[in-house]
Amino acid sequence: MDEMKIAVIVGSTRPGRVGASVAQWVQASAEGRDAIYEIVDIADFHLPVYDEPLPATLGQYEGAHTRRWSEAISSYDGFVFVTPEYNRSTSGALKNAIDYLYTEWNNKAAAFVSYGAVGGVRAVEHLRAIAGEVQLADVRTQVSFSLFTDFADFTSFTPAEHHRAQATEMFDQLEAWAGALAPLRRAS
Repeated sequence: MDEMKIAVIVGSTRPGRVGASVAQWVQASAEGRDAIYEIVDIADFHLPVYDEPLPATLGQYEGAHTRRWSEAISSYDGFVFVTPEYNRSTSGALKNAIDYLYTEWNNKAAAFVSYGAVGGVRAVEHLRAIAGEVQLADVRTQVSFSLFTDFADFTSFTPAEHHRAQATEMFDQLEAWAGALAPLRRAS
């Protein structure tokens, strides 16, 4: 198998967001592993609210923005979704970005890193259900950051050291599942 590629998806597009710094921490924490971890920021794709005339399951995209997003996501074997928690769920921007595609997610592995008042765990609960619908296999271990203890003044990311061990376990699971699913990706 070629070297495994994992996208660390920044799941917020909001001005003043902290997701980019969390994604950078994820990428830095994965340095030296056997997989390549690259940051993919959904804000760079300028996806409007879903505007394709046909369902994503058909893969017949009309929008240049959709084709660009499809091309980017297709190249990865797995994903780490970095999500905020907004109103007990993930961000609308991340849900919208996931909804744009279907086969590009199929038979790949997903892990979750979240942040919020209660660590973003409720956002991940929703993302796990969404992942199943687009045939993403989600791993058990997740990393959750509290706005109260892992951020100074709710903005400056200062993660506690114990999160590194959780991240290592999450990466191990993610890479194992992404590797195990490779034959299914090749067959489809």
